[in-house]
Amino acid sequence: MRDNSKRVSAAADPAPTTQTAEAFSFATPTEIVELPSKGRFYPPDHPLHNEETIEIKYMTAKEEDILTSPALLKKGVALDRLIQNVISDKNISVDTLLSGDKSAIMVASRINGFGAEYKTKVLCPSCSTDSEAAFDLSEVEAYHGDDYGDYDVTLTENGTFIIKTPVTKLDVEVRLLNSKDESYLVKRQTAKKKSDLDTSLSDMIRMILVSINGQSGPDFFRQFIEHLPAADSRYIRAAYSRLVPAPDMRQNFVCPSCSHEEEVEIPMSVGFFWVRQ
Repeated sequence: MRDNSKRVSAAADPAPTTQTAEAFSFATPTEIVELPSKGRFYPPDHPLHNEETIEIKYMTAKEEDILTSPALLKKGVALDRLIQNVISDKNISVDTLLSGDKSAIMVASRINGFGAEYKTKVLCPSCSTDSEAAFDLSEVEAYHGDDYGDYDVTLTENGTFIIKTPVTKLDVEVRLLNSKDESYLVKRQTAKKKSDLDTSLSDMIRMILVSINGQSGPDFFRQFIEHLPAADSRYIRAAYSRLVPAPDMRQNFVCPSCSHEEEVEIPMSVGFFWVRQ
């Protein structure tokens, strides 16, 4: 974190009638956040291209207002508006952030706004009891998306990846999703009726596709997914999960009801910023 102790200064020789609130100039503290991607997968014209860190401002009362705005919550844009507000470089759009980098900003903002302890409900994987658990966000470390040795994956010079499928032996080129991509997938899923077929898995694969054996196009991708063997589909999803640089949100959980112990994923949503007073 930067030293901002000298950034709060009194106005020189204020007139006797100057109000206290006007006599001081306040600068919001900032901190430097490590990007799990290290800037490797942004295009050359992006402000974060090859940048390993990003500067963000500490949360203020303004950001708390965003998190409690009924209109923003209803539209599902409260978190994105919050993140956009805290990014110091206004040339960076939250929509273009890689999903893991966005998560890293969320974790840092949660810590500087409300502290590192995060209490939330967790459903026990063993007995299904819903109980409260406390997690330490200061222990969250960045995963840089470089542990995919168990999969047949090749990084291209364009920052994409070639995944060789085990059954069809195809070269499937994929890209990392950004915030806008993930928002689209969420909206598509929530717009479906309960009676509609759940296509979230194939939607995700369709979104990350760049080419198959060098060929591309919406109709080509649709046919590919329709005929993709389930084993290849699982392989692509599993490999992709190891390619995504992001905070490692897994921490130990012990169920108070049955004493079952297991690593669980710390949930991240708007509730991530709700702190009981």
